[in-house]
Amino acid sequence: MNTGLRRTAAGAAVLGAVAVAALVPAAAASAMPTDFRCTSAQVTTTLVPGEPGAGQRYAQVKFTAKPGQSCNFQGSLPVSLTGAPGITVTTAADAANAPLVTISDGQSATMLLHWTGIEAPSNQVTPASVTVVAPSTTDPRGISSDPNITLPWSLGAMDDSGQAHDLIVSAVTAA
Repeated sequence: MNTGLRRTAAGAAVLGAVAVAALVPAAAASAMPTDFRCTSAQVTTTLVPGEPGAGQRYAQVKFTAKPGQSCNFQGSLPVSLTGAPGITVTTAADAANAPLVTISDGQSATMLLHWTGIEAPSNQVTPASVTVVAPSTTDPRGISSDPNITLPWSLGAMDDSGQAHDLIVSAVTAA
């Protein structure tokens, strides 16, 4: 091998090592506890009734980080209802530009649910449960969990008519 070729190969090896060294801190930073989305195993989730008014109904899905856990939410999470096929689940406009919410060690975050309940009983339906899909299924330690968080619905009937049949889901906010 001639001297010029050896110098070029040695230079390329040094540049490659520098490039790899520059990437290692970035990869390590992405494993920090607050750089991942919450899994269902990291939080305790409850359905909290809100204050009704003028036919409007509200509840909050409350996420509380378990001891030693830290994770993020951003925007709204996918929600579905069991036993309420006519209800349309929609995302509130506030979810599009929602800030990142981080919770850890017993801190909470909430996601507002809004619907109406003024129709005649023949135009209402009572869901059996609400399911929220967690943003992630694997935490940084590699522990997988079911992404579905299903809670029994104990908040009464929802309007299910041609004029009123929406469950509006807002962005997750710090509690």
